[in-house]
Amino acid sequence: MAVFTVTGDIDPFLHVSMTRGDTIYCESGAMVMMESALDLKGKMQGGIGSALMRRFANGESFFQQHIEAVRGDGDCLLSPTLPGAMQIIECGQRQYMLSDGAFVAASAKVELKVRTQSLGNALFADSGGFFVTETSGSGQVVVSGFGSMNELVVEQGKDITIDNSHVVAWDSTLHYTPSITTGTSGGFLGNLINSQTSGEGIVLRFSGNGKVYICSRNRASFQAWAAGNAR
Repeated sequence: MAVFTVTGDIDPFLHVSMTRGDTIYCESGAMVMMESALDLKGKMQGGIGSALMRRFANGESFFQQHIEAVRGDGDCLLSPTLPGAMQIIECGQRQYMLSDGAFVAASAKVELKVRTQSLGNALFADSGGFFVTETSGSGQVVVSGFGSMNELVVEQGKDITIDNSHVVAWDSTLHYTPSITTGTSGGFLGNLINSQTSGEGIVLRFSGNGKVYICSRNRASFQAWAAGNAR
């Protein structure tokens, strides 16, 4: 089985060590280097229907890169689109939901499926509109976050609230509810005003038992800052 290793402290690479016959797949454009024993092909993972659904769900490319060790053992280096950390997540007993643009690479036996979510989550959460990506199968999936990343543990009775733009991936068994404020009262209009004046934006409240992976940087805020300072 291919072995994923995150190497480097600042803007790290994903190092993949493969033996003959191994296959992985990754987001289009993620491949940086590969040895001559490996082949790279563009494929629609799961067929045209699944490819279209993933495209709408979390902004993935229509075609993904498949890397296969066809002539012997070999290594490759992958890199995410945005600068920041990566996290290797084990799938099998636990499955995970992925935020927009979080996917980097996965083992061949891990599949990314698209499922519908509630109207409230679709309207407020930055997780693919009416569709959201969920892992299935057994193996590893690698996700990236803008900036550094951290793992949070949610326990029953100890809900946590996270700014939507900082959520990278979460345990699929967790219940999540979007809100426009961390307040618990005040009505919709009051919460909306509080959200705008505090700069809080959309938040997600997670409950249950499981893990949530978060990143330190807000991509939308950084893009707005960069655009403002470029003038």
